[in-house]
Amino acid sequence: MLPDHAETRAFASGKMLAAKDDGVGLVTFNQPEKRNAISMEMWTGLGNILDEFSEDSSVSVVILTGAGNKAFVSGADISQFEKNRNSADAQAAYDAANAIGRNKLINFKKPVIARIRGFCMGGGLAIAMATDIRIAASDSQFGIPAARLSIAYAPDAVRRLIDLVGPAHARMILYTAKRIDAAEAERIGLINRMTTEEGLNDVVLDIARSIADNAPLSVAASKLTINEMLKDEHDRDNRAIQRAIETCFDSADFKEGRTAFMEKRAPKFIGA
Repeated sequence: MLPDHAETRAFASGKMLAAKDDGVGLVTFNQPEKRNAISMEMWTGLGNILDEFSEDSSVSVVILTGAGNKAFVSGADISQFEKNRNSADAQAAYDAANAIGRNKLINFKKPVIARIRGFCMGGGLAIAMATDIRIAASDSQFGIPAARLSIAYAPDAVRRLIDLVGPAHARMILYTAKRIDAAEAERIGLINRMTTEEGLNDVVLDIARSIADNAPLSVAASKLTINEMLKDEHDRDNRAIQRAIETCFDSADFKEGRTAFMEKRAPKFIGA
């Protein structure tokens, strides 16, 4: 997806891949033989990659994608269920082991785009919903099969589902466990945009490059504010929002933005 000169590094025994180019970081779930089902090791690898991208000032936006054309992430790796998720206690331990990587995605301060093609199911949909923007090819399929496995979908993921599609559609998705196509996902707000299979890369990269060209402090403030506004009023960190606003107005980038506008040229932001 990125240019050939972008170096790819392997994590989680090669099941997670990381690359970067021109302000864009790319994370690939690389288990195509299992439709990129995510294992415990892959969760750890995802967390490690996000740690690096978080500290890398050359990365302004991150894209998550799945290897091949069959799936973004088809869900959790069910082959691990018998050993790691065979009871309530085992499930609690499984959740604790994966929580580090999951929380790093949820709390990642830079924008994250899900590039979706093929199956985006269960835990894979939870990953996509934890991103900021979801772009899907027209051959994508979405669903939460929890009711067919007699498991309960995680409360934080249910909350995100409700935030995106509302309670009525959330009930339909969870109660029926039926798959929906990309057109329906776009209609109900589960994804931001549906595009053709051939145009998926161009659409996602155009959005990513547009974000990367903007002022990092402003984008970070917007992400923080949106996330806080989605919380109950008494849980919002209004002081963090105010600090982000003040940081923007006190920054060299604010001066550069004003100067570039007056000089009718593209601004050169440094994130400070």
